[in-house]
Amino acid sequence: MALLLAAGLGSTARAQGTTRTLLVVGDSLSAEYGIPRGSGWVALLEQRLEREQGGRWRVVNASISGDTTSGGRSRLPALLQQHRPAVVIIELGGNDALRGLPLTMTQDNLATMTRAAKAAGARVLITGIAVPPNYGRQYGEAFFKLFETVARAEGAALVPFLLAGVADGPDAEAMFQPDRIHPKAEAHPRMLDNVWPTLRPLLR
Repeated sequence: MALLLAAGLGSTARAQGTTRTLLVVGDSLSAEYGIPRGSGWVALLEQRLEREQGGRWRVVNASISGDTTSGGRSRLPALLQQHRPAVVIIELGGNDALRGLPLTMTQDNLATMTRAAKAAGARVLITGIAVPPNYGRQYGEAFFKLFETVARAEGAALVPFLLAGVADGPDAEAMFQPDRIHPKAEAHPRMLDNVWPTLRPLLR
């Protein structure tokens, strides 16, 4: 009965044109790199929204493996115009660090994306990421902090570390694919659990 009721509510919401869009602009962490389709945290988010929100949200995953904040910045205006999202999740920055791009560039790109999304009427959530220790303590700390800096300055919500409990968990090595960069499918439910408490208030 509950499932039938949820399905009915979802159909009503769609029929009334009240479905809103949640846009995810990310890299391989959100693009299901190396894992089965439908097992990534964005797909799991879509399933959770369907269960809990009854069809009131449509998820658009515009993530591209290997993308940088510069790539996301260039793609975002067209995505905003096409999808008119109510919420935008920005999951970018890891590839900037892997390529040794200037931190100031990453920070500026994230800030510009956040402002653009807010100007288009969307609420914004930024997900932070960390770099491996071999990048050096000073660089690692500065990189990790820039996500908080942008979120605070631009009034965006923040998930400090998307891979909390995965990369820093007791069985971290077993949670990653052989490249030690991309999480296995088993890690993605935890990634969603990291995002959900911060995202949920933005859906109201």
